[in-house]
Amino acid sequence: MSEEKLGFVGKQVKDIYGTYIGKVVGIITEIDGEIETVGVDCGSGGLKQLPYEQLVIQGDYVFFIPKWRLDAQRLLRQKSLTLKRIKALQDIVAENDGMKEDAELVHLKYEKKLLDIEGGEKQVDDRLNARLAELDTEAKSIKAVLFDAKLQFRSNEMKEDTYQQIKVQTDELLEHISNEKTEIGNVRAKLAASTLDNIAAIIAPATEEAPIAASATTPGAETDPQPATGTEEEKPVAVSANGAEQSETSWLNQVITK
Repeated sequence: MSEEKLGFVGKQVKDIYGTYIGKVVGIITEIDGEIETVGVDCGSGGLKQLPYEQLVIQGDYVFFIPKWRLDAQRLLRQKSLTLKRIKALQDIVAENDGMKEDAELVHLKYEKKLLDIEGGEKQVDDRLNARLAELDTEAKSIKAVLFDAKLQFRSNEMKEDTYQQIKVQTDELLEHISNEKTEIGNVRAKLAASTLDNIAAIIAPATEEAPIAASATTPGAETDPQPATGTEEEKPVAVSANGAEQSETSWLNQVITK
């Protein structure tokens, strides 16, 4: 077994918002040796097999990327490329009317592709709505724990040090939820902005931000993390709610890498 695969074993697993999930205890591979899933000990939650495509190693941790994030990233890339090609076809025809007939068949192909993408966009939006509902439920549960701790503290059933520890932990969890909800909002804004009319505005920032993306020294700047294997699919860099960890991972990195 390669060192690359063994690199997973024993590492702590967090989601990209900093919430601890568990510890890697092993991996399951396909018949050709490629990693299929990674087994994570989640304590009382038992052993869970997490899909390899949703995991990325960064430093001492393995970060778990939400499926909705990967789906949205893939959808935005497809939509952006399709819109760029439709715009390019329109420009070609505008410059040379004699190519109109040749371009028409290709144009129909990309128009159909765009319709398919818009159907996928509706599915992604439904998943985002479901995830927002889950996050709201989680936030209510966390706030209930904090409120109960405050009652115990005020009634002298709990020491102040214990209450403060609970407050720190619950505030951190609420921050993770807030950051994920913000990221979902960013995804929706990007999808809404991806229109043929706005294609010029979509392309321009990519050109301007290229030098920034090349440098990962600025907090919040895009990075290009290397996937655990030589797969072509880009995986987003992990984000951390802990200010002390910002030197290692970018906090609130741009939702969709280019």
